[in-house]
Amino acid sequence: MTVQDLPFINACLNALATVFLTLGLVFIKKGNKTAHRNCMISAFVTSAVFLACYLTYHINTEAVTRFVEPAWFRPIYLVLLLTHVVLAVVILPLIFITLSRALKERFEQHRKIARWTWPLWIYVSITGVLIYLLLYQIFPQPEPARPPGVEQPVAR
Repeated sequence: MTVQDLPFINACLNALATVFLTLGLVFIKKGNKTAHRNCMISAFVTSAVFLACYLTYHINTEAVTRFVEPAWFRPIYLVLLLTHVVLAVVILPLIFITLSRALKERFEQHRKIARWTWPLWIYVSITGVLIYLLLYQIFPQPEPARPPGVEQPVAR
């Protein structure tokens, strides 16, 4: 495995977080608090691993991926990316607050903030997968230009 494999791994982690978040909602609606708790903690851990992999990828690569083709889809992609990034920043403290309230058994306060946290978190997780699919599978982008003197990575 190389750092170039991380975008795919990140998409898988986002997809897994989406599954845990969805199951967590289903379980709490059915009154299964233990299964809900386990799914939400799993979503938290999965998202934390995603964040570590995401940072690792961006710290260790110099190339910047740009969505250039097809030009007609670029504005749609940029709106999706913008909302994903802004909400990913917003959701981080909300996740910690929501989790903290649950762990402290402040369930009424937990419910109040979870009504905001869950939809934002699921949106960020789903759009993370969608952004990967758009960039790497549906509309694979041309290799980014590298600065002079920077060698092309060797495929393994």
